[in-house]
Amino acid sequence: MPNVLYEKRNRVAYITINRPESMNCVDPPTASELVAVWEDFRDDNESYVAVITGAGDKAFCAGFDLRTVGSGGLPQKPHDVRRFIYDHPGLMGYTRKADIFKPIIAAVNGYCFAGGLEVALCADIRIAAEYAEFGVLNRRWNVGLGDGGTQRLPRVVGLGRAMELIILGKRIDAQEAYRIGLVNEVVPSGELMARVTALAESICEFPQGAVRTDKEAVMRGLGTPLEEGFRIEGATFVTLIGQHDFYEGPRSFAEKRKPSFKQDD
Repeated sequence: MPNVLYEKRNRVAYITINRPESMNCVDPPTASELVAVWEDFRDDNESYVAVITGAGDKAFCAGFDLRTVGSGGLPQKPHDVRRFIYDHPGLMGYTRKADIFKPIIAAVNGYCFAGGLEVALCADIRIAAEYAEFGVLNRRWNVGLGDGGTQRLPRVVGLGRAMELIILGKRIDAQEAYRIGLVNEVVPSGELMARVTALAESICEFPQGAVRTDKEAVMRGLGTPLEEGFRIEGATFVTLIGQHDFYEGPRSFAEKRKPSFKQDD
C-alpha cells in the first residue's frame, strides 16, 4: 500500500497521506512520494486544484515521524546541510518550495501538529473538521520548525498569534483556529470532504489563467515594499495578454453570452 494516495477527479487532484496507523506522520519514504505527486500536480495541465488530507478520521498529519531521526531522514553531511538550506524540497514533502501557483486546499480531518501544521500552511485555503486540533507540539521534543512554519504561520495569523503558538507550543481546537484566522471554515463531522470538493470544483469552473497569476503575485509580493509588489503584480498580469482567454472574458461580457474559454493558462 503506498504511503501517499493520489487520485484525479473532475480536474481536482486529491493527495492523501496514507499512514493512519502512525497518525499520518511523514517519514522519508512518504516525503519522497509527496514530492513526486506535488511535482506531478504542478506540471499536469489537466489538474486545476489540489486537495491535501490524511487517511482516516483521527489525524490530518501529526508531523514528522521522529522515530526516523538518525536513520537518514535528516541531513548529516555538509553537502546535504547546504542543500537543505538552499534547495531541499522539505522533510514533509515539498513544504520548502513555493513554485505551485495553482490553488491548494487542505482538508484538515483531525490532528494537525508540528510538521503537519506546516503541510497545512502550504495550502491557500484550510477547511477543518469540527474535531480538528492544531499546535506546534514538537516544541516539547526540542524539534524546530524546518518546513516553512516560521515563515508561513506569521503570514497567516499575524506575528503575535504565531509567536504564541510557536513559543508556547499551544494546542488549540478548530474553533480557536478559525477565530485567529488559521482556518477558513469549520464544518461538522462527516461533511469535510463534501465541502472541500465543492469548493475545489467551484474553482475549477473559473478560467485558470488569472487565478494562477493572482496567486503568484500574492506569493512573490509578500514581504516586499509596496512599489515592488506593484511591479510583481504587473509582471504576472501582463503574462495573460495575448492569450485567447484574456480577451474572451471581456468580449463575452460585452456580448452578453457565456464565455468560451480555452484554458490556455
